[in-house]
Amino acid sequence: MNLGLLSTLCSVKPKVSFLLLSVFTLIAASFPQAQADTIKIGMSTALEGPAQGLGTNVKAGVESYFGKVNAAGGINGKPLQLVALNDGYEPDKAADNMQQLIEKESVFAVLGNVGTPTAVVTVPIANKMKTPLIGAITGAGLLRKDPPDRYVINYRASYAQETAAMIDGLLAQGIKPEEIAFFTQKDGYGDAGYSGGVNALKRNGFSNTDSLAHGRYQRNTTNVEEGLLTVLSADVEPRAIIMVGAYKPCAEFIKLAKEELPNALFLNVSFVGSIPLKQELGDQAEGIIVTQVVPHFNSSLNTVKEFRSDLQRYGNGVAPGFLSLEGYLAAKMLVMGIQNANSVSSPESIVDGLNSLNQFDMGIGVPLSLSEDKHQASDQVWPTRIKNGEYVVLDWSDI
Repeated sequence: MNLGLLSTLCSVKPKVSFLLLSVFTLIAASFPQAQADTIKIGMSTALEGPAQGLGTNVKAGVESYFGKVNAAGGINGKPLQLVALNDGYEPDKAADNMQQLIEKESVFAVLGNVGTPTAVVTVPIANKMKTPLIGAITGAGLLRKDPPDRYVINYRASYAQETAAMIDGLLAQGIKPEEIAFFTQKDGYGDAGYSGGVNALKRNGFSNTDSLAHGRYQRNTTNVEEGLLTVLSADVEPRAIIMVGAYKPCAEFIKLAKEELPNALFLNVSFVGSIPLKQELGDQAEGIIVTQVVPHFNSSLNTVKEFRSDLQRYGNGVAPGFLSLEGYLAAKMLVMGIQNANSVSSPESIVDGLNSLNQFDMGIGVPLSLSEDKHQASDQVWPTRIKNGEYVVLDWSDI
């Protein structure tokens, strides 16, 4: 639009003036992202409630990487802005937040949303509104279709890969399939982890998976007694319990279960929230196993060292942890995609930029890849265990 011509026409013909101004306003409103001075990225996550430790840590990691990029001048001179809304780990709120982020905030992408039950409602919105949903903190299969949804791009390994790693590690050390039990959240998150473990057992030749004890609990509660009773009533006393839940109920379950099963192994997937889980367990944390989808946050890897430095500077006092590192890596992957696209003209440009990364390196010691046909960057699982009050890298032979 030639503003000089518009000004001249406005001064000569008032009706033309009104018409042109209306058209100009409509055009500007149709391309809010193209006109923006900042690159707005949205997030819907648990910032309050029983799962807030998950959301606040991921958010701190994202903000730390954004802070680093902005301190260096942003992307093509434009700073990154994170718009984070609280959903309390509840699907209805997450759906409302997605609509607000896309329609009112005009974000280019949504990054680091936390949870599977929330993803059940946010994935369809992202696809319908053609807005990238990137680096969601969930390993559920609904974000990992084949072929993949164009607008859903993951950083992390799946829950199926995490529980498969657990099964393989346990069986290799002589634990029998019938000595394994499950304790999971009663929703899509728990279902995804349980299915992954069951399928891994079947791949190892154990078909009688229905005989294994499977205790459950309701999301956003710590009502674990019924699930515990189911596990304690197993036909064969469990030597290992695979857990797919959030840190508060899992900690409550472990405390109670240890009274009856003092020698059992308790294994959690990464989403549990490793640091909050350790804090909730206190002096009962020793020996707890958690599989991770990022390297140890105290490792000497270049990107992890940068993460610790940036978190200290921009993380609002949040201590280093696995979830904050995952948020940091998801943000780094997003920025690499934007830079690869060489422009931020639309959400489509971000998807194209990420899809064309192909093989890439984020400095975490493992190869990563994204393409039109592969929308999960990492397949790596790192097992860890709490020893002397700290998380250490686990070799399965140590169990």
